[in-house]
Amino acid sequence: MSEMVENVKLEDNTNLELPENAFEKLPEDEKNNEFIAMKSRSYFQDVWFQFKKNKLAVVSLVFIIIMILAAIFIPMFSRYSYDAQDLSNTNVGPCLDHWFGTDKFGRDIFIRVMYGARISLSVGFAAAAINLVIGIIWGGLCGYIGGNFDMILMRIVDIIYSVPTLLYVILIMLIFGSNIFSVLLAICISSWVGLARQVRAQVMAQKEQEYALAARVIGASDTRILFKHLVKNSIGPIIVNTTLMVPNAIFTEAFLSFVGIGISIPMASWGTMANDARAIMMTQPLQMVWPVMAICLTMLALNFIGDGLNQALDPKKR
Repeated sequence: MSEMVENVKLEDNTNLELPENAFEKLPEDEKNNEFIAMKSRSYFQDVWFQFKKNKLAVVSLVFIIIMILAAIFIPMFSRYSYDAQDLSNTNVGPCLDHWFGTDKFGRDIFIRVMYGARISLSVGFAAAAINLVIGIIWGGLCGYIGGNFDMILMRIVDIIYSVPTLLYVILIMLIFGSNIFSVLLAICISSWVGLARQVRAQVMAQKEQEYALAARVIGASDTRILFKHLVKNSIGPIIVNTTLMVPNAIFTEAFLSFVGIGISIPMASWGTMANDARAIMMTQPLQMVWPVMAICLTMLALNFIGDGLNQALDPKKR
């Protein structure tokens, strides 16, 4: 019996023998033809990768960066000042010395537009940052704690939301006067309400997920669960909402300045410039065009950036 098994093994070994040239080396240029693994990216790297696909959003981002740099540096190095008057050169059209011309007091309009960009952009971004902090803390606590605490705080939100914003603005201007602080306070006093509601809804939906329950089981504190996990996993809609707050704040500041209850003269704001040009709009229409164009282009660019972030942060919209 053992002899028969050995014969079978010998026969099998004989059948398995292959010629020397049965295998050939694969050329180097063909070794990775089927390699389909992609380079790993972090969350924000993936967001930037998706954001770059939206060319309009990228162009808008470049425009905003250029506008910010111009608002910072051009008034610093220019020989003209935003409030320097030259009554011998009033209402001059665009020329080499004055790119956008001069106004009725001989002030350089280009420098005033750049200085107005400082005020408008700083108010817009500062208001968005303040609203972001208040909205996340207020809405996050309401959504995470719930119960009577949530009911009381959300009723306060409803009361704030029910009062017209213009009433807040008038009361604040009467108390603090017409300055940047008053405008910023007037914009922020009620603008965070919508973000707080959104954060609350996101936290209430996320806190029952498995990862939140797992964090609670292993002993994570409530503060860590709320801000490290729940808010972080809701950051997409929050960033988009905050981005759209900036153009709203810029428009509100320009509107308040235009009607005369915002930034007071001689400070240059896009709204105050439009208000100054209103009286001579029929004879000097370009003086109205420059600030209005600055407002429109800035708001349009910020809205395109918000739309690009919305698509980059939401996988369903890619």
